[in-house]
Amino acid sequence: MILVKDLKRYYGTGETTVKALDGVSFEIKKGEIVAIMGASGSGKTTLLRILALLDDATGGEYTIQGLEVSSLPESERSYYRLTQVGYVFQDYALINEMSAAENVYVLSMMEGKSIKDSYDTALEALDKVGLKDKHARIPDELSGGEKQRVAIARAIAKKPDILFADEPCANLDTANSKQVLDVFKELNEKYGQTIVMVTHEQWHTEYVDRVITLKDGKIISDERERKG
Repeated sequence: MILVKDLKRYYGTGETTVKALDGVSFEIKKGEIVAIMGASGSGKTTLLRILALLDDATGGEYTIQGLEVSSLPESERSYYRLTQVGYVFQDYALINEMSAAENVYVLSMMEGKSIKDSYDTALEALDKVGLKDKHARIPDELSGGEKQRVAIARAIAKKPDILFADEPCANLDTANSKQVLDVFKELNEKYGQTIVMVTHEQWHTEYVDRVITLKDGKIISDERERKG
């Protein structure tokens, strides 16, 4: 599904060049949950942003289902990002003045869908994350874990091929983190959702199939998790 070959992301030139990613290669199959781990500055968020088409690589190849997305013109990349991939930010990125449902259906409206279709899509996505009964609440009326689940609903409402998540539990306590990870696991098991998640918490690996660990922009390990 995802194929990455010799991916590089450099900042600066000459002696001041920073190699955020320095020749990364791997493949992710459909239906996998993959954690990207590493110390601060290892390149994990840079990698995720490139995979989600939020940033450009300096070199290398990146394909999704055989389409070389890294070489698409910006207009096509933007449309692909809007319609084919979902992204969950660690700070929720919700609009405070909007209800949970409105925060979810705003992307469907951007795709040109009617208000009714967008609202129905939002309710379906909120139902998948266990929040349909709170569709009318604004973010200030929700817990941290619930806010992140709304963000997940927004990301999956368009039924993307891949869901990317950048430290989705970074601002949550253990109980709320578990709620969010349980949602990821359910999405994966029920709907075959492919999920690529950046995390720094070792216990989160209990929820994933595989862990890719980075150090100084390079992969130092790529291991499958053993499920008890």
